Parts: sequence; structure tokens; C-alpha cells
Amino acid sequence: MTLEKLRAQIEPADKASAEAARKRWMSVAKPLFSLGKLEDAVIRIAGMKRSTQYELKKRGLVIMCADNGVVAEGVTQTGQEVTAIVADNFTKKAASVAIMSEVAGADLFPVDIGMVTDVPSVTRADRKVACGTKNLAQEPAMSREEAWQAVVTGIRIAGELKEQGYDILATGEMGIGNTTTSSAVAAVLLDKPVEEVTGKGAGLTSEGLERKISVIKEAICRHRPDRDDAMDVMAKVGGLDIAGLAGVYLGGALYHIPVVIDGFISAVAALCAARLVPASLDYMMPSHVSKEPAGQMLLDALGLAPFLTCDMCLGEGSGAVAVFPLLEMGLQVYLQMSTFEETNIEKYEVLK
Repeated sequence: MTLEKLRAQIEPADKASAEAARKRWMSVAKPLFSLGKLEDAVIRIAGMKRSTQYELKKRGLVIMCADNGVVAEGVTQTGQEVTAIVADNFTKKAASVAIMSEVAGADLFPVDIGMVTDVPSVTRADRKVACGTKNLAQEPAMSREEAWQAVVTGIRIAGELKEQGYDILATGEMGIGNTTTSSAVAAVLLDKPVEEVTGKGAGLTSEGLERKISVIKEAICRHRPDRDDAMDVMAKVGGLDIAGLAGVYLGGALYHIPVVIDGFISAVAALCAARLVPASLDYMMPSHVSKEPAGQMLLDALGLAPFLTCDMCLGEGSGAVAVFPLLEMGLQVYLQMSTFEETNIEKYEVLK
């Protein structure tokens, strides 16, 4: 698969289905537009699925797990061994998002796309691109070919889950050092100063934050990623988790599955996907706005408004799965509620 072929195959969402869903909402016996963003979500998903009658019952969370060589620069509070530990915990319901997903009715799919350490419960040879990226402070994080392989892996996983009957997907990630790589990608794609898009991640000191900012600046200056080429940006200063998640979004668009964006890192990946194939944006759903500095900037760049504002910055897909019950509530009102005509209630009119 090439990027050119992918662009040709991904179609925009179906406007006719979305418009039909909008008309259905106008007939439901309640004050017009009173469910706000939930109504918009039902309409958008109808366009994605090309149907006004659909389900969101089978839900999956794809968690891309990868290590980043830049941790050698002291930009994190913990070491790379934590990535493998948490990845294994995803399979034991011993991670925060595993508990949240159980409540939200979502199945977890942790993917070792680039961890330094193999984890028997997670690692599969056909999905692993490399044992972590290189230190972007010294050399490009990966080759363009490795980045594309990670993208294709994400696309393939989305296709496999579509075949298994999943109605909706969410994105998550795990990888020590990935707020550094995500800040680097965000700075380039958003054309923002590194200081504006970089936060403390998982608990850096103020001194540690300054070091992190300095490392990112030097890496961008050294490698000069092309802002107009998202593949180049991901390869030079990104991570395998970011590239893999970009592939999940592209796969969602290719196979007509809505994909819910989690927080900062997932949103960076979403922006990469949208820059690679603009039509893929039609299949992305927001969840929350990350507490990380660039959280709102990324949603603005994507033209999406969050459902939740909880000051969350955990990652792993936690914010994305938290939105699943809300989407289900909106859908069930849309599907089950009587119309004005059926209840003999005078229809509301749009007043000017």
C-alpha cells in the first residue's frame, strides 16, 4: 500500500446519510438541539457509516505501545522499563484504562509496535516495527520506511477489528518519553514555539521541563523536519506509537469506522493522519481536551470540540473510553424516542 493509493481509496463521509440523521433529530419529540454535541455526534457517525440506523455496541480501544530513544536525554521521570510493565498490565486489568474500559464496555487491544522489551502477553512479530526508536537528539528517530510500516500496521489493525464486527474504536498509547516526541511533532505541524506546546508530562520538575524543551529545540534544528510532510515529521522527531495511531485513524476512514481521539499524544497522531489524508478527518471523533499545553491547540487545528473537560492527562485511551457511554446515550435517544407526530405534541420550530 502506498500513500497515493490510500488517498484515492479514502472517501469523505456520506453527506446524504448525515442529512437524513439531522432530519430525524428535528422530528424527535424534545426541544430542538437540546442534546447539543451528542446530536452532532450521531449525525457525524451516520455519515461515517453511511447509514441512519446503526449500533455502537462493540467498542474497541487500540493502545499503541512503544519506547523512545530520547529518554537517554533525561527528559522523563521514569525509565523505559515502565512501558513494558504497563503494557502487560493492560492485559491483566491492572491499569487505569483497563478498569475504565470495563465500565465503558470496551475491549482492549494493546499493541507492541515498538517496545524495547518484548512482553509475551502483548508482543507479536507481525506488528512490531522496531525495538524502540533512536535518540532523536542525536539522529532521526526512525527511517521513513519504519514510520510508514507503523502507519500500515495501524491501518491493518483497524481493518481486522472491522472484520471482527467492531462498531467504533478509540485510540490510546503507552510509552515513556512520548510527550517529548509528541511535543516535537506538535511544534512542527502547528508551527508553534516549542515552549508553547511542551508540558511536564508525567511529573517533570521545572528544571526537567527546561531540559525537555532544549532537547526538542535542538532536535528540530538538527533534523529540519518538513512541516508539509507529516511522514517526514514523524520519522525525524516522532515515535512509533504516533505513527501507529495515525494508521488507526486512516484505517478507520478506509473502513468507515469512527475513531475516538484520546488526549495529547493521540491528537498529535490524529493531526498527522489528517495532514496525510485530509478526508480521514471526517471519521475522527473528539473525546476530551488534554491538560497538556497543546491539548486545545491540536483540537482547534483539527476543527473538533471536546465532549469532556476534566483536566485529564493520563493518556492510555482513558479520555476516549470515557466518551463511549455518552455517545451511546445520544444514539439511543435518537433511535428510540417518539416523534412529535407520534406523541401529538406540537412540533418545535426553529426561531430566528
